[in-house]
Amino acid sequence: MAESKEYMTLPEENGSINIAEEVIAAIAVGAVRDVEGVSGMMTNLGGSVTDLVTNRKNAQKGVRGVKIDMTGAALVLDLYLTVRYGHPIPEVAGNAQKAVASSIEAMTGCAVEAVNIHVCGVSLE
Repeated sequence: MAESKEYMTLPEENGSINIAEEVIAAIAVGAVRDVEGVSGMMTNLGGSVTDLVTNRKNAQKGVRGVKIDMTGAALVLDLYLTVRYGHPIPEVAGNAQKAVASSIEAMTGCAVEAVNIHVCGVSLE
């Protein structure tokens, strides 16, 4: 049995365009990887083991370190990442926000309301 996916639907003149949540997450991950000072994405979004076991859908959404809220008119993204030691965290987070928002808006046409960056660690590499 196939798992149901969530889509962002864009109404068009000749029909509608449905963009899967996984596509938006992939765009966000690709954009944040290019930001200087970002060393990686976190896989556990700060939830407990119980949350991962009991709420499988949210656990699967956060596999890449991206959580997406598509309930409103615009997207709200939460990204969980690590920063390389020596890079200023506010600057890296700000650059990540700009990169993700501009990439998603350019590639999908979906409005991005907010990109929330959660720095979960510092890597020494």
